Amino acid sequence: MAITEYFIRFLQRRDSLPERDLARLRALRTQHVSFASGEVIVPVDRVAKRSCMMLRGMSARSHRLVGRPDERVITALHVPGDFVDLHGFVLAGLEHSVVAVGPAEVEFVDHDELVEITENFPHLTRLLWMATLIDAAVHRQWLVAAASLRSSAHLAHLLCEVYTRLNAVGAAADHQFSLPLLQRELADILGYSPIHVNRAVRDLRDRGLLRWSGADVSILDWKGLAMLARFDPTYLDMERQSR
Repeated sequence: MAITEYFIRFLQRRDSLPERDLARLRALRTQHVSFASGEVIVPVDRVAKRSCMMLRGMSARSHRLVGRPDERVITALHVPGDFVDLHGFVLAGLEHSVVAVGPAEVEFVDHDELVEITENFPHLTRLLWMATLIDAAVHRQWLVAAASLRSSAHLAHLLCEVYTRLNAVGAAADHQFSLPLLQRELADILGYSPIHVNRAVRDLRDRGLLRWSGADVSILDWKGLAMLARFDPTYLDMERQSR
């Protein structure tokens, strides 16, 4: 199966792709796999021979706590177009797992394909490197948000980020998107209890900033939501330039 167009859009948002690079991406051999909510897409500690991209739905980077195996922390949320575990291409193993958040579809790419790209396509190699650096920048921004924002503002920042990332690859528009996260999963991301998450959601609704029904989120006041969150998308590196 051909590579997801979402990943190509992720790259083209940030740089032009010469025809040779584009053809190589579209010639990548991939394996399309579907996962039910909660299923493990990438297991922890395994030496990987392939990496995966999100095609549909979402996934989360999940860490189990030492001595508390029933508890976890989510340190990343992956959306269509994300090369979820590209860092596993050069690491001996992963210290986290990747699990489906709601029904999810991914495309696995064998590392032999990535080796060939790094040996023969220097521009594409830089763009793959860029993708891992943006992933790291998102992680840093989550740390900043956790340290500087509280409750409703923290949740607002997550919503602004997720919508911006989805919109950049054409997976969301008109300030509407699907967020298949349960309140306990939001709690694992934000570091709050489900009760506090519920209060934050209610507060954003009461302010008239959004409408949230099931998995469907409609942002009614983007400017107000972004202002509350102090959201600045610079860390997503969406400026188009030669790299």
